[in-house]
Amino acid sequence: MTGASFRVTPLTATQDRTEFLSGSEALDHYFRQQITQDVRRRVTACFVALNGEQQVAGYYTLASASMLLNELPADVGKKLPRYPSVPAVRMGRLAVDQRFRGRGLGAALLADALTRAASVEIAAYALVVDEKDESTAAFYRHHGFIPLPSTPLTLFLALATVKAMLA
Repeated sequence: MTGASFRVTPLTATQDRTEFLSGSEALDHYFRQQITQDVRRRVTACFVALNGEQQVAGYYTLASASMLLNELPADVGKKLPRYPSVPAVRMGRLAVDQRFRGRGLGAALLADALTRAASVEIAAYALVVDEKDESTAAFYRHHGFIPLPSTPLTLFLALATVKAMLA
């Protein structure tokens, strides 16, 4: 990130979400109207980037998931145990407020999510994302994510790769 610094923290009820505007109506609505219910029900965890004035500049969500072994690229799947699926962490959403675009915040939020997923004590093979279009999928490919052969808008990055980069 260039310029301003941000602090990433779990979402709390006191953080103002009403001004958040990413440009995606679905992401904005979810963040304003539904996220606290999903966090309370423990179906997702939400992390927000706050600027110095405590404004929410961006957010992402993480949840437990699994990936079917036979859907992974053959060269990846053959190195894993022969279970039907492998544990994963799903990043359900990632959004940056339009006022904070162009500062590398999306990449910083992705790095934070990868670090969190690689650092937990519960085993997970990869961080997986399901993208809606090619432009957002390109963002993840740029950061080393691999598309699934049968569904190229579903991408993953092995957390062992992340741990090696962090070491």
